Amino acid sequence: MLQGKKILLGVTGGIAAYKAAALASKLTQAGAVVKVMMTTHAKEFVTPLTFQALTRDRVYDDTFAETDPEKVAHIDIADWADMVVIAPATANILAKFANGLADDMVSTTVLAATCPVYIAPAMNVNMYEHTAVKENMDKLKQRGCHFIEPGDGYLACGWIGKGRLAEPEDITAFLQSEYEQSSVYAGKKILITAGPTYEYSDPVRVFTNPSTGKMGFAAAAEAAAKGAIVTLITGPVQLDTPSGVTRIDVTTAEEMYEAVMERFPFVDMVCKAAAVSDYRPALIAAEKQKKQNGDLSIEMERTKDILAELGKRKDKQLLIGFAAESENVVKYAEEKLDRKNLDMVVANNIASKDAGFRSDTNEMILLRKDGKHHSLPLLTKTEAAKEMFAFAESMLKRDES
Repeated sequence: MLQGKKILLGVTGGIAAYKAAALASKLTQAGAVVKVMMTTHAKEFVTPLTFQALTRDRVYDDTFAETDPEKVAHIDIADWADMVVIAPATANILAKFANGLADDMVSTTVLAATCPVYIAPAMNVNMYEHTAVKENMDKLKQRGCHFIEPGDGYLACGWIGKGRLAEPEDITAFLQSEYEQSSVYAGKKILITAGPTYEYSDPVRVFTNPSTGKMGFAAAAEAAAKGAIVTLITGPVQLDTPSGVTRIDVTTAEEMYEAVMERFPFVDMVCKAAAVSDYRPALIAAEKQKKQNGDLSIEMERTKDILAELGKRKDKQLLIGFAAESENVVKYAEEKLDRKNLDMVVANNIASKDAGFRSDTNEMILLRKDGKHHSLPLLTKTEAAKEMFAFAESMLKRDES
């Protein structure tokens, strides 16, 4: 799966840099075309000549070493790459990536890259478990970066724990697996909805829900990383747009309905993760309503059921819905799968601890129309998105055949 793939390998300054030489060799043997970039501190452990010999190409180690006057090196190799792999990735480089710093060849190039980025951390176990490092990794995951987990064992510093760079053959196998799965989604047009909707009763008061949009944004980032052409229609949220994703902002359920229906005929898959309001005020006051003595009654009317309408209209599109339930999760999800003519439903118990709205994790059950179920443990929403697309992959393959 890596035959002919253009891989840009970033090497940073940790003792595990010696493994990067073996990784460059493994990737080259797998048929990939490898270019290497290094930080200044990486050269304290391995020389550029080593990588030059292994890849038969120059090594990029200086942002200002412009050998070709017609090209800007860090932009040129960022555009060239099918994927960027950072191995080893130190705590320092993670902090730079997370905060958009660009003060060396590696950080500058990654900031300019639009292709998938894979990061293989390597550091002392206490550094790996530090809150600052975890926050930086979480931030990068939300932006669509993929992490190759370090191993447990004896570390160069003498500690025993998690922090060893994954072995070169394991990283190579991981990347091969990623390409095998992403090839199914490459070029597919995927429409994803995310976040809440706002339904105004007057200019300052709204009916809404606690959705943050994190699950939908994680799905959009994962789909884009797999090579899909992703359109993300989102309600009001405070999240950055994932790399490579076209974003459309809406406010009300009606606006989301119109945006989805306009684009639905032209897509291959819909993943409807938005928490759309089921009801809205029948009348919207033109002026702010003043507080009065006694209770207040507001007449509500149904909004359009976007998912049900998609189920009626779908032709060859793969339709994935979400079911956020507080009881009888599987039962209600199965009913929704049938009632709305879905191909797959992602169900989660919003009453579970650390799952559902306003959390960074989710505990989900995936149900397909062929009767297959897949229960997931508590995962980050980025990891859950990866599992969701893997579970849907065979259905997309079947539709192609």
